[in-house]
Amino acid sequence: MTWIIGHFLAACIGVSLGLIGGGGSVLALPILVYVMGVPPKPAIAMTLVIVGTVSLLGVIPHWRAKNVNLKTAFIFGSATMLGAFMGAKIATLTVVTEAFQMMLFAVMMLLAAVFMIRRSSKPVTADDKLAFYPSPVCKYCWLWLMSEGLGVGVLTGLVGVGGGFAIVPALVLLANIPMKQAIGTSLLIIVFNSVAGFLGYLGHVSLDWNLMLSFIVAASIGTFFGAYLAEFVPPSRLQQSFGYFLLAIATLVLVQNCQRPRSSQVDNYSTTRIIQRHFRG
Repeated sequence: MTWIIGHFLAACIGVSLGLIGGGGSVLALPILVYVMGVPPKPAIAMTLVIVGTVSLLGVIPHWRAKNVNLKTAFIFGSATMLGAFMGAKIATLTVVTEAFQMMLFAVMMLLAAVFMIRRSSKPVTADDKLAFYPSPVCKYCWLWLMSEGLGVGVLTGLVGVGGGFAIVPALVLLANIPMKQAIGTSLLIIVFNSVAGFLGYLGHVSLDWNLMLSFIVAASIGTFFGAYLAEFVPPSRLQQSFGYFLLAIATLVLVQNCQRPRSSQVDNYSTTRIIQRHFRG
């Protein structure tokens, strides 16, 4: 039953991506940790593979529409890849606890939720997508772009999320490319991030390859189903609902990890055991 519930939620990740074009991949980590019982560090590495694969599928329609700027992707992506590899190597250090990683992930979820709720409250325009981004000092825009790429990459390696909500504004404001190209290019950059971050974890954590593959299949199927539903469902209302859902999940993860005793490694996955015990009857 736990396996079924987990893969149903993995399919929902794909449905979300197909319906609203993003956000769903941020759910991969809590599903792996709290439903499937995977420890956080291996779960983050597995999330990078899942997010990278689903993002690669998302690049295809943008590539066909010529909305992927390869030059910008390689310039910005080189910085994010370096950052993701460094972030993953930092995460494998014993001083970086799993509770810290989950709390950092929860903060990232909160930011993503705020962006999604804010965007859904108004007509979706380029200005709305850039609302929270500080005005750049563009004398050295490419240097700023590379610096931000490094920072986004480090966060990707640490918590396993692509950081698309930060990449897209950076590409528009600093690389000076149109919004449609920024969205398509950001997906390719997320693929680069995921590969580099995963290589940083490889050999340091034990991975469930079968679970990763089955999650990728479920999420991919959900993506196509979500793209079909997008023709009939208003995206703004979905974005708002999903944003509040992310807000609730992020708050729960944050509260749980704030309350967890630092020295308590035995009870790290108590929530997981409660959920699994409930489904096993």
